[in-house]
Amino acid sequence: MKKLILFLVISVFFASFSNAQKKQSLFNGKDLTGWKIYGTEKWYVEKGELICESGPDKQYGYFGTEKEFKDFELTLEFKQESNGNSGVFFHSQIEGVVVNGWQAEVAPLNMHSGGIYESYGRGWLIQPTADKEKALKEGEWNKMKVRVKGNEVTTWLNGVQMITLTDEKIGSRSGKIALQIHDGGGVKVKWRNIFIVEL
Repeated sequence: MKKLILFLVISVFFASFSNAQKKQSLFNGKDLTGWKIYGTEKWYVEKGELICESGPDKQYGYFGTEKEFKDFELTLEFKQESNGNSGVFFHSQIEGVVVNGWQAEVAPLNMHSGGIYESYGRGWLIQPTADKEKALKEGEWNKMKVRVKGNEVTTWLNGVQMITLTDEKIGSRSGKIALQIHDGGGVKVKWRNIFIVEL
């Protein structure tokens, strides 16, 4: 019996260690290493936080990973300082400020944060139900999780499951993860604790 308990304890330890090993930080809190800026809008690090802010051109801007990902679980925190119309893109290809991919929406209250939008394609694929919109905490830090596995995408906002979508087009490819500045000006969003586990 003691041997069985010891075996179980060791198994749990190594399973936890293995999971921790697979978790990667995508943002080091110091600089923009591992990412590329697309467009003329502002991306910078301040007090350990990544900040995106509209520039004088007031156009779309993207901040994309150098690496591509297919199946993964991404977690991050965001705080909308003004406007807040942004997004977390995945399976994306970016040329200039034209992105081909899918977005887990980050937007002001009642504008469908956690929903999935296909840019330069089919538009909205799914939006959270009205009762889930209130999961967004205006002016506070919010935690988003995006899980992409095969054809299925699920998002959570502050622990609330926002949507689940099955889409063969999404599952057919890999691509960059990217954060967005929406056009129009006046956008400022802070980001931190950006982690990914490849599945």
